[in-house]
Amino acid sequence: MNGSVRRRPSLSQLRAFAAVAEHLHFRDAATAIGMSQPALSGAVSALEETLGVTLVERTTRKVLLSPAGERLAVRARAVLAEMAALLEEAEAVRAPFTGALRLGVIPTVAPYLLPTVLNLVHERYPDLDLQVHEEQTANLLDGLTTGRLDLLLLAVPLGVPGVTELPLFDEDFVLVTPLGHELGGRQGIPREALRALHLLLLDEGHCLRDQALDICREAGRDDVPVTTTAAGLSTLVQLVAGGLGVTLLPRTAVTVETGRNPQLLTGRFAHPAPSRRVALAMRTGAARAAEYEELAAALRQALRPLPVRVL
Repeated sequence: MNGSVRRRPSLSQLRAFAAVAEHLHFRDAATAIGMSQPALSGAVSALEETLGVTLVERTTRKVLLSPAGERLAVRARAVLAEMAALLEEAEAVRAPFTGALRLGVIPTVAPYLLPTVLNLVHERYPDLDLQVHEEQTANLLDGLTTGRLDLLLLAVPLGVPGVTELPLFDEDFVLVTPLGHELGGRQGIPREALRALHLLLLDEGHCLRDQALDICREAGRDDVPVTTTAAGLSTLVQLVAGGLGVTLLPRTAVTVETGRNPQLLTGRFAHPAPSRRVALAMRTGAARAAEYEELAAALRQALRPLPVRVL
């Protein structure tokens, strides 16, 4: 029997290495996991010593993963995800709707639905520690699958293996135009009208941008020249008010984004109007699945006063 016992990596070391593998930058990785940069660097070095391999190639300008680092980063993320699942399971066993719930929300949903979500949680689940993270869809899905996030509120369908969707509602899109536009304030606008309009879009990465492009394709328009984009809906409607074009808004955003600006008009599309579906998304088989399903049911009721079609 071998008298020496190989040391095992600690979770702290794996967490530090996974952060470096994700960000390829020590300062950004340290900030992301709330660790000092020297401590993070020391944890990665200790992990390399424990494993007997070089994981990270450090240069004066950037950080690269070694071939071994590329392979072991996958394993490290899997271990951390399993540990997160274990902690989630233990938390679910203790008591439902207690402890932390890390909710990820897309930017085109957060400002308009979070007041309803927060009021519901405050009134019905006072012992739940709701932590909100606003990010784009790709980052949210990564956070869900790696265990960084517990539940998502976003537009679907996602079509992602291992992710279960809990549909909440459908909502129509409206056409937002500047004053004086020929379609401003009209009812029964045909989708085909989109073929001739100068449509303003959000930046790459926003699912609402992709949905707008899909609507244009359904209307028979394959090319949408992109000359101006915005990082958020508030900027987008200001560009419309300034006469740079028109845009599409989900109905839940209309009051917040256009109500204060008399230079904007909203038009309604003919039935069936282009729409999007919003849902909660969880890991398939999540330990707290029953809680999330109950939360979805409660949310459907709470959202009924909004201009949506609850499912």
